[in-house]
Amino acid sequence: MLGDAITRFLHVFSGIMWIGLLYYFNFVNVDAMKLATAAGEQGPISKYVVPRALFFFRWAAVATWLLGAGLLATEQAGPGGLNPFLAAFGLQGPLAPIGIGAWLGTIMIINVWGPIWQNQKKILGIVPATDEQKARARRVAFLASRVNTMLSIPMLWFMVTGPHQSIYH
Repeated sequence: MLGDAITRFLHVFSGIMWIGLLYYFNFVNVDAMKLATAAGEQGPISKYVVPRALFFFRWAAVATWLLGAGLLATEQAGPGGLNPFLAAFGLQGPLAPIGIGAWLGTIMIINVWGPIWQNQKKILGIVPATDEQKARARRVAFLASRVNTMLSIPMLWFMVTGPHQSIYH
């Protein structure tokens, strides 16, 4: 019981960090970088702030997903002995709503480690890229990040309401 409470706390904590950084990037950093670039002052942001924020962003995503999967794996078997993890991801029974949230979170973590991170490495100069490749990388990372921002709203809704869906009956 205490282990579940600690796991749930860590899941929520890492989720807040992940989504908080997602919103930071989309609502603060994008416009700030445009202004800093226009003023010729993007160096410190690109060098010190963005790499650190991306580190926590990526690993908070991993922690959130793994801890959430761990919580599903330790749930009591449902009616008919359904495995809770499989029931959630199979969108079966009372775990279907949290399963929708889990699927959205899965898509989001794939975006984080796929198009967002792979393109950010080019933008930040971690991976060599031409100016043309960097321009394309900015657009791809931006769009993937905006997709995650839009997915985060229903994901959070289903993750929060899923375990409490009995209020609808």
